[in-house]
Amino acid sequence: MQSSPGIIPAPPIFPRLHCRSLGIATDRCCWQGKAILWAVEPRSRRWLSCLIAALLLGLALSLAAQAPKPGIVRQLSDVKFPPGDGPDCLQFFLENGDLNTGPSTAIMKAAPKCVVPPHYHTAEEQLIIVTGNLSTGMEGMKDTVLGPGGFAMMPSKAPHWFTCTAKEECLMFVTFDRAYDIVWLKPSK
Repeated sequence: MQSSPGIIPAPPIFPRLHCRSLGIATDRCCWQGKAILWAVEPRSRRWLSCLIAALLLGLALSLAAQAPKPGIVRQLSDVKFPPGDGPDCLQFFLENGDLNTGPSTAIMKAAPKCVVPPHYHTAEEQLIIVTGNLSTGMEGMKDTVLGPGGFAMMPSKAPHWFTCTAKEECLMFVTFDRAYDIVWLKPSK
C-alpha cells in the first residue's frame, strides 16, 4: 500500500492472505475478501460457491428452528384421553411440549378411588387440581388432601403418590420441566 505524505494507511480489513494456502493457483496475494473470488480458478470457484451455499443453508435452517411456535387453544371437551402407562384408572393427555425432550404440560384424569402408587420422575413435577379431591403425599411429608386450585410440586426424583378421594373423577394439570420418565417404587406405607 502506498500512501500520500502525512497520511497513514489504514490496516487492511482482512489479514494478508497467502493465496497458495487457500488453494489459489496464482502468485497474486489477496488483501480483501472480494479479491479472493477474482483470483480463484474456476475449479476453486465451484468449491468456494459450494461452501458459501452450505453456509447459507445452515443459516436458513438455524433461523427456521428459532421460528415461534403456534399457540394452542383447546376446550376440555375436545381432549381425547388415551390409555396411560400407569394404573388403568389414570388417563394422561399431552397438552403442550414434548415428553421425550421436555418441558411439557399435560392434563390427567383419575377415576374415583384411583390409587397411583409411589413413583418418581427425573423431571420436577408440578400439579394443579381442577376438579375433585386428591390425597397426595411425598416421602418425608404428611399426606394432604388437595381440592380444586390445590398445588403440589415434587422435586426431581422425589418419591410421591396420590389417590383420587372424590366421588367424581379428579382432573389435574401437570407440568414436567424436562424429559418425562416414570420409575415405579414398591410401596413403603
